[in-house]
Order: sequence, then C-alpha cells, then structure tokens
Amino acid sequence: MPAPTTIVCFGETLWDVLPSSRQPGGAPCNVALHLLQLGQSAQLISRVGDEELGHELLTFLVARGLDPELVQLSHSHLTGMVKANVNTNGQQVNYRIVQPLAWDYIQFTQKLRTVTSQANIMVYGSLAARSQVSRETLYRLLQYASFKVFDLNLRPPHYSREVVKYLLKQADLVKLNERELTEVMQWLGHPATPHSALPWLAQQFNLRAICLTKGAAGASLYIDGAWWHSAGFPVTVADPVGCGDAFLAAFLASWVAGQPPAQCLRRACAAGAVVASRHGATPTLTEMDLHAILEKG
Repeated sequence: MPAPTTIVCFGETLWDVLPSSRQPGGAPCNVALHLLQLGQSAQLISRVGDEELGHELLTFLVARGLDPELVQLSHSHLTGMVKANVNTNGQQVNYRIVQPLAWDYIQFTQKLRTVTSQANIMVYGSLAARSQVSRETLYRLLQYASFKVFDLNLRPPHYSREVVKYLLKQADLVKLNERELTEVMQWLGHPATPHSALPWLAQQFNLRAICLTKGAAGASLYIDGAWWHSAGFPVTVADPVGCGDAFLAAFLASWVAGQPPAQCLRRACAAGAVVASRHGATPTLTEMDLHAILEKG
C-alpha cells in the first residue's frame, strides 16, 4: 500500500494569461508543484474542463510529476483562465478572474475525504471558496484534516469577510501578506501593526502559527508567543508571479522535516527570491538553488 500523501492542496488550477505567454498557475497548484520539487509528497484537489485547455493542464501536471487523480473533469464548465498583468516596476501582479469556472465546482467524494484525513497537512485559500459548491466541499474536507494551512490569497472581489473569518477559524497556520493583514484587521477593528496584530489574531482564531510575508523585505513568523524574523534575499526580479507559493512550499517542506522555525522561515524567503528571479510561477526550484542563495545571504 502506498504511503499517504504528506501535503494535499485544495483549490484552483488554471492558466495564467500574461502579456507575453500563457502559463499553468493557481496558488494551490503552484504550491503542490514546488513541494514536489523540494522532495515532498503532494497532491492537488481541483477541477478542470473536459476540453483542450483542461487536458493540456493535466498533461503539464503529469510532466511535472504531479499525479492528477484528484483533479476532477467537468463536462459543463471551462478550465480556469486568469489574465495577469505585472506593473511597470515588476513588483506587483494584478489579476482579472472570471467566473464560473471548472474549479468553482469541486465535488466532495469519499476518495477526497480519505486522502485529506491521511495527509499531514491540508493547504487551502480563499479563492476556491468563492462559489457554493467548492466552498461546501472545502468546509467538509476541513473536518478531516489534521493540520490546516490557510493561505489567504485575497483576490478582490472574489471573497467575503464572513467566509474568510470562517476559514481563519478552521486554520492551524495562516500565511498572509502585509496588505491582507491590514484589510483583515480593519474588518476586525484592531490595529494592523504586526507586533500587536499577529498575537491578537492568533488568540482570536486559536491559531498555532502566523506567517507574515513582506515581499523583498522578508517575513515574520509568530508561534505560541515567540517571534522569528528573516530578511529577504536581494535578486533581480524577473516577475513576482508565484513567489508567495514558493515561499509557502519551502516553509512547509521544512516544517514537515522538523526544522527549527528560524530555518523554516529563512528557507521560505530564499525560495521566494529564487522564483522571483525566474520567469513563471513554477520555474525550477531545487535544494541546490536554496543552498546557493542561502550561502550568499
């Protein structure tokens, strides 16, 4: 009998349509692919259309070593397409996301329940929770997950305060960026200063850990009253698409391996920098890449 999947990622897989190319993407998909590159067992729960673009995505996943057995085929909805534009300084990506798409209709199955209950970690975000069908499937699967990681990934207007707050309550570990922290704290009527906001959020939602990403400035990690900080790694940015997903994958790969929090955070920042220096959301990311940039830092 094969060993259970270490990490299962739930949500969108799609095509990022950039000004110069079309590339596979979707945060949960990116995280799963980077986890595989870093030696972790990972699977993706998603849904694509039963058409050319959907089958092309499945072929891509297989070529990258990801078993698509949990990626459902839809006969009634198209594969996801997202128009992504990088601003002039190369630091910010703007997304235009249509709906409904195939990943809005992920169906609950007993197989999904089994895989989720056997996994060490379940990763999820807010985007796939925008529609009732996928949201209900996510809510059901969260009941069976042993350790839940919520990557907020807020994409206006595809989320609501109530859904995000519910997903926060389900999480053990939360990853968010400074903009997302500011928005969530405004909802909750509490200052967004990280030193006070992260402990307050952890207590309010019974979170074990919170990871705050700060782009080129690095990241901070708060766990059970203790803090860790890591500076960023200076690189020439090719495009920032997928940096946060690489960050999360490297953090979780280190976490599963039992590495100390400081090391998890530093390796995560290094992974984000490597991907920022390369084109596309899931370029090559290896332990050698991490070692090289960590040595420089």
